[in-house]
Amino acid sequence: MIVFPAIDLKDGEAVRLLKGEMNTATVFNSNPAAQAKEFEDAGFQFLHMVDLNGAFEGRPVNRAAVEKIVATVSMPTQLGGGIRDLKTIEQWLEAGVSRVILGTVAVKNPALVIEACKTFPGKIVVGIDARGGMVATEGWAETSDLEATELARKFENAGVSAIVYTDIDRDGLLQGCNVEATANLARAISIPVIASGGVASVEDIRQLKAVEDTGIEGVICGRSIYDGRIDPKEALLIANGSTPAGSAA
Repeated sequence: MIVFPAIDLKDGEAVRLLKGEMNTATVFNSNPAAQAKEFEDAGFQFLHMVDLNGAFEGRPVNRAAVEKIVATVSMPTQLGGGIRDLKTIEQWLEAGVSRVILGTVAVKNPALVIEACKTFPGKIVVGIDARGGMVATEGWAETSDLEATELARKFENAGVSAIVYTDIDRDGLLQGCNVEATANLARAISIPVIASGGVASVEDIRQLKAVEDTGIEGVICGRSIYDGRIDPKEALLIANGSTPAGSAA
């Protein structure tokens, strides 16, 4: 199971939000590239990035910060936020991003996601952000009438590399990952699922690892790593199966 440290970009800085509210941003590092290198040096092997400004504006905003991160680390990266068309996908991939995450457009134009999978095989991830089980869009500012599982099933056999499933109600609050909802989604589809939102401690990683066989590919950790609640070494040991999922380290 992959542990993805997260770098959320707002105005060129690495921040964390509470429940997706832009006015709750806490700056954790004004140098995102240095933060990315710190994660790589700690042993992480895949980086998750979000262009928060882009998610709200519907277009790339933090390009300079992303390009510097990609130039600084050798580990693969995935990026979401404001990616709404094939041209933008191509631009990010040409900039060195390994995979792009499509969220709002997956709800509003699922045909584009399917086309993107054909055009850029192995490079497309779908981000499903849910509030009360219902999919949210436009940087979480809007909630649709579509259930998360219903949306995920639209992309079965389309070539989507993974689904990033975020429980917005828990995001940034350190209340624990919604393991049950994540596992239920993973069981309902054949696409690998990455858990996100509310991860508070290595216990969340243990619980996800215990149900990894449902189709859970990884977990995204943000605030819990920045504030020291999760020790990278311990998290990676658990995720790699070096520490039994049901026991203390």
